[in-house]
Amino acid sequence: MVAKQTTDPPMTDQDSPLSFPCDFPIKVMGRTSDTLEAEVRTIIDRHTTETAQLEITTRLSKGGKYSSITIRLRADSRQQLDAIYRDLTACEQVLMAL
Repeated sequence: MVAKQTTDPPMTDQDSPLSFPCDFPIKVMGRTSDTLEAEVRTIIDRHTTETAQLEITTRLSKGGKYSSITIRLRADSRQQLDAIYRDLTACEQVLMAL
């Protein structure tokens, strides 16, 4: 017997507790490297406009092995945020995105 696969419909802006557009922080964690921040920035840029103002801060772990990058952006929709998180979590350099 084959189990029937079901998928939930994608969440819309009306289903979200957020009110769009809104300022939204995204935290990304990965192993410290020369390219981590640039890779994260490339992913974010793919989903935002050229005029988007991003606030980016980076912190190293106590031992310096890991970096956390916080990006505060102006989110236009739930779909935009979902796409950003999908791309971030698919990135090999990213260990976690919150």
